[in-house]
Amino acid sequence: MTDQAKIYIGTSGWSYPKGEGTWIGYFYPPGKINELEYYSQFFNTVEINSSFYRPPNPGYVYNWVRKVPQDFLFTVKLWQKFTHPKMYKESTGEEAAISLQDVDIFKRSIEPLLKSNKLGALLAQFPPSFRNDSFGQRVITAVSRLFGQYRLAVELRHRSWSDDSNIAELLKENNVAWVQIDEPKFKSSIAQELPVTSDMAYFRFHGRNAETWWTGDSETRYKYLYSAEEIEELTDRVKTTAGQTRLLFALFNNHWRGYSPRNAVDMKKCLQLPFKELPMQVRVEEDEASEPAEYGHIGGISGVTHQSSLLTPKCHYFFTFCYPVL
Repeated sequence: MTDQAKIYIGTSGWSYPKGEGTWIGYFYPPGKINELEYYSQFFNTVEINSSFYRPPNPGYVYNWVRKVPQDFLFTVKLWQKFTHPKMYKESTGEEAAISLQDVDIFKRSIEPLLKSNKLGALLAQFPPSFRNDSFGQRVITAVSRLFGQYRLAVELRHRSWSDDSNIAELLKENNVAWVQIDEPKFKSSIAQELPVTSDMAYFRFHGRNAETWWTGDSETRYKYLYSAEEIEELTDRVKTTAGQTRLLFALFNNHWRGYSPRNAVDMKKCLQLPFKELPMQVRVEEDEASEPAEYGHIGGISGVTHQSSLLTPKCHYFFTFCYPVL
């Protein structure tokens, strides 16, 4: 699609085994399978989200490396102790007093990715309450220096960051990517479009479920399937940015019942990238009765297909070109 950037498209996390928003029966077939190995048949990257709660066991990470193809890259969400001190204290009962030992523990946890050349980037996501002030800028600078040996992307969500033209320069000085996010927009939200600040670009698509964004839980908040028109809009943003960078990650986080892998494939089609059609395990549900849907066979797959999965004329013909993922 472009000669400028290598594009990696996938989802934020791959394991959603429980709860209302489970992927089992929607993306993963029922029965015992290795989920990461199955996932990697369709996508060339995934964001490790479990690392936000605690540094992963290096042994587990080594096993993940063994389950994916050679050209597969992982991105890793930074431990909440570095980015969400209040949340860390609530979950552990301890103050988020950061030491060099904490930095070493996290670095050791991702060492198997680094040694196998499968570390795409680190993601430092900060809460919406994290504002642009002297303290906030010191934190950004500290994180950039502590993890400067890796490709680093920073997700800032408060508008005070995008209102300040100097922040782009701060990130450029440290070759840190400013994460482009798509989520419901509120008065305090960061700008929709942000400047490119490094030779890597990083997109995160959270969905636009404004109704339950603040009141929903970790599952229902992300109950949003992007429409065909919205996928085209997001794809245009990715295309524009791909011409300005060498490496680009686009991760879907609207993870309710396998919505994110569906939309990730939609974007691959719109970008005219090789893809493998999902053998969707979609079930008809009462709570979807009010949502626009069409019943039938798309790409040889039967079941319920929301309008968001039916690509507009700009993209629809790619249904006939399903490249196998080896």
